[in-house]
Amino acid sequence: MGKPDIEDIEIDLLLEAIYWRYGYDFRSYARASIERRTRQFLSVAGCASVSEMIPRVLRDEEFFSKLARYFSISVTQMFRDPLVYRAVREKVIPLLRTWPHFKVWHAGCATGEEVYSLAIVLKEENLYQRATIYATDFNDEALEQAREGVYEMEKMKEATHNYQQAGGKASFSEYYHARCGAAAMDAALKERIVFSSHNLASDSAFGEMHLVLCRNVLIYFNAELQNRALGLFTESLVHGGFLCLGTKEGLRFPEVNDQYETVDGKARIYKKKDVP
Repeated sequence: MGKPDIEDIEIDLLLEAIYWRYGYDFRSYARASIERRTRQFLSVAGCASVSEMIPRVLRDEEFFSKLARYFSISVTQMFRDPLVYRAVREKVIPLLRTWPHFKVWHAGCATGEEVYSLAIVLKEENLYQRATIYATDFNDEALEQAREGVYEMEKMKEATHNYQQAGGKASFSEYYHARCGAAAMDAALKERIVFSSHNLASDSAFGEMHLVLCRNVLIYFNAELQNRALGLFTESLVHGGFLCLGTKEGLRFPEVNDQYETVDGKARIYKKKDVP
């Protein structure tokens, strides 16, 4: 057995330092992604090695915040994967109607585009006032942008196309206002959304959720953390509630998979089985 690579040891120590100092657990994130993003950060941080970063991370909270943003994946867009939102309209909404009030957890919401997309769907289906949407992420900077709901105007063209493909029932321009070259989401879309910090690697489950969405997040976790996150979602959902994952993700663990039935395989929407 050969000696471990020095940089591998350094990254292990860095992740341990972050966990014990700040409580953020990146130790179970996909290793290749962590290594790549650590090297990217090294090039802009002015450090000669990962070891040189560790004392700065421990003593400088702003330095850590910058590094954490590199580890956080905030790739998202309005009505990303339109087929998913169409499937939600057709296969999830009819059952959400059967509850007088329902709760949604959007885990790993990033900068919020997909949260507002769901809010639009619920408004068009006359269900928004029955909903409470908890939108969470561990990246506080991304959460702040999500709260503001202001996005680049140039992204609205693609957003409009996605909205139409997702079965939109109005003009997408009704849902935002042009402001200084940017698009500000309509304030009415924020009324039922609660944005808050949550770390899937270390925090606990939410209770009595009727719909959980966590899209294109699990692909950045290793198997252990994927299993933990799926366990949180399962614990959070009421029986008969829905779980919506990214189009490249699924229920790969038997202890979780056995608790669901597939609603739409292509859209990766699952329904938690009722109590036998």
